[in-house]
Amino acid sequence: MAAQQVRARFTELYGTEPGGVWSAPGRVNLIGEHTDYNDGFVMPFALPHTAVAAVARRDDGVLRLHSEDVEGGVAELVLADLAPGTDRDWTAYPAGVVWALREAGHAVTGADVHLASTVPAGAGLSSSAALEVVVALALNDLYQLGLQRWQLARLCQRAENVYVGAPTGIMDQTASACCEEGHALFLDTRDLSQRQIPFDLAAEGMRLLVVDTRVKHAHNEGEYGKRRSGCEQGAALLGVDALRDVPFDDLDEALARLRTEAGNAPDAEEVVRLVRHVVTEDHRVERVVSLLESGDTRAIGPVLTEGHASLRDDFRVSCPELDLVVDTALAAGALGARMTGGGFGGSAIVLAEASDVDTIGKAVEEAFAGAGFTAPRVFEAVPAAGARRLA
Repeated sequence: MAAQQVRARFTELYGTEPGGVWSAPGRVNLIGEHTDYNDGFVMPFALPHTAVAAVARRDDGVLRLHSEDVEGGVAELVLADLAPGTDRDWTAYPAGVVWALREAGHAVTGADVHLASTVPAGAGLSSSAALEVVVALALNDLYQLGLQRWQLARLCQRAENVYVGAPTGIMDQTASACCEEGHALFLDTRDLSQRQIPFDLAAEGMRLLVVDTRVKHAHNEGEYGKRRSGCEQGAALLGVDALRDVPFDDLDEALARLRTEAGNAPDAEEVVRLVRHVVTEDHRVERVVSLLESGDTRAIGPVLTEGHASLRDDFRVSCPELDLVVDTALAAGALGARMTGGGFGGSAIVLAEASDVDTIGKAVEEAFAGAGFTAPRVFEAVPAAGARRLA
């Protein structure tokens, strides 16, 4: 139905049939936060919520873009004029993909694009990555570029890092491009090696809730970049290429060295906290993988909760609304809970017995009302398929 609607709207806008219709999903990150730009481990899975695009080739150096979700008409851009930092609107994401493809030497000569998305924007569920990946996949097919999914993810990351100016890692784009239905993706962000881990909570009598706090976040704002810079500073002080290279068993020694190396610098203790989070978070990802593969799924709950405490206290990217979700859900009987995504707002995830879902959801909604917060959006997350051609 979505493919038919998007195709019909494309024809209405542009007066011709598209070359095809594609979709790419948002994602939930089960565990592994702020580890991707430290060459570490992550474990996302795709959501049923998708960005859908109808796209046609052009050969005149023009890119025309339209979104069903944004007010305004068709935006028309000249490919020769695309440059980083020139676009602060939503169009920067698809335009950045075209720019990245052309910068990489691929002969993309233009396109007409119509987009519609059900991925909640600003909720930490990778709405921007879905937008990038669906356009990249469409152009890969239409121009017969022959790029692999992981290569498309890399190009989309470059678009977001350089063209949009958001210093994100590779996880979101890889999840959107590569996840499989019914699985979580165990991804090594250093070499992009992947393992699809079966993740069927319903079969075991459990559910995973997503609680969108409705607090918007933006990755291209300064706080995200500050933390990435702090991680890079910590790696440099420890003499490693990335924090992924600090063994978990040697963490105490590494933190002691950091305090010595950083001396009385005003940000010394902040760097210590950032390093501690990344190293322990990588270890948490490995623990979750081990538990899932051994069939001890319920035992991942406390590991998720540990991750939230680390993001709240060491990385300091939580907010009152996210903390309220976690605290309320745990008090109402959840097996585990944590914020997901880059932080500063967005969403939290809650692992729960199926029989407790309604009680937990109601408790969270009542807690938000009592605190005077905007009512949250609560829905179940089920691992869905990655990006694909629909028609």
